[in-house]
Amino acid sequence: MNTYREVFAVGEFRTLFGAQTASIAGKTTQMLALSTLVYHQTRSPLLAALAYFGGYLPQAIGALTLLSLADRLPPRRLLVTWDLVLAAVMGVLALGVLPVWAMLAMVAACGVFDAVSAAARTALLADLLPGGGYVLGRSIFNIAVGGMQIAGFAGGGLLIGTVGATGALWVTSAMFAITATVNRLGLRARPARATGRASIGETWRGNRALFADRGTRGLLLIQWVPNGLVVGAEALYVPYAPRSAGVLFCAAAGGMLLGDVLVGRWTTARGRRRLAVPLFVLLALPYLGFLARPPVAVAAVLVAVASFGFAAHLGAQERYLDAIPERRRGQALGLAGTGLLTGQALAASLSGSLAEVLPVHQAMAAMAGASLVATACLLPHLRYRADDASEDRSDDGSGEAVRKV
Repeated sequence: MNTYREVFAVGEFRTLFGAQTASIAGKTTQMLALSTLVYHQTRSPLLAALAYFGGYLPQAIGALTLLSLADRLPPRRLLVTWDLVLAAVMGVLALGVLPVWAMLAMVAACGVFDAVSAAARTALLADLLPGGGYVLGRSIFNIAVGGMQIAGFAGGGLLIGTVGATGALWVTSAMFAITATVNRLGLRARPARATGRASIGETWRGNRALFADRGTRGLLLIQWVPNGLVVGAEALYVPYAPRSAGVLFCAAAGGMLLGDVLVGRWTTARGRRRLAVPLFVLLALPYLGFLARPPVAVAAVLVAVASFGFAAHLGAQERYLDAIPERRRGQALGLAGTGLLTGQALAASLSGSLAEVLPVHQAMAAMAGASLVATACLLPHLRYRADDASEDRSDDGSGEAVRKV
């Protein structure tokens, strides 16, 4: 597969894409509505923030305990069942009969299993789009995430303004019911990828096996560390430019979108390998310009250029997919995704703490410098090796990327 048209020609990919985009919009609306509802009841900024972000960090718990389920349950059944559970949870939240602590506990509990659902979805994407198609599919999903989050914020704000927070939660419940129906009707029933009983012990064994292998460990760190540290710099946009932070966020989204399109669509697997180091350097280097405390217009250009570097992760994810055993694909991809989110959250906390003792622009540059140091430390895993027959891919002359053997 070499074009987006070819990717969208796969019917099950269209189903997965449609359900995923609706799910992202639904989750964004849910976060906004629940945060609003909790704040109205408590007037507590802390509890409102927990209602908004409360489902993120518990995903790390799911990655450490439940990820083996992603390979031991049929993917369609898992995705459909979890969407129905979310629809029911949103309905219970919309009823408004639970105390705030119980609502927050429900959101946290959902976050634990969200890691499993995301892992199963990513593994299914790899099944549907083998070879070079996976990179195109990932780039499409990356683009959709940004677009649907914006739509979710806009639509959620409109819903809350017209039908209130509880009404918005009812709409979210209906959206999850719809995604369950779409997945049930549009995805083919497949057997579980692995046999045996899922357990916490099996999840631990799988994670240990991934970390024990030097290659997969390095590829995990590549996806987690340089990216996360730069996201820590992004977390300081608001204190850097309180009245114009939206400009910086839009610039970041635009740069990332352009990178996903150009690198995902117009490079070969070998090209993505060669671009790995330059793109990871580009991801952080422009932020060193914040040492000069540039005006917002210049800062937006720096941010857009840097965000193009996020496309480095397309090649890193492709190499990681090649390196993991198929029977652990769901768990391995889930671990990578959950670790990425957790690393970003920790980096945001680190940058915020750093900005308490340094000027904001210096803290942003410091996070970028740390990202460059991390990239330098990971160079052995980033460098392209033309003679690595076990990992390399090349163009066979027809435009199709094929594995060397």
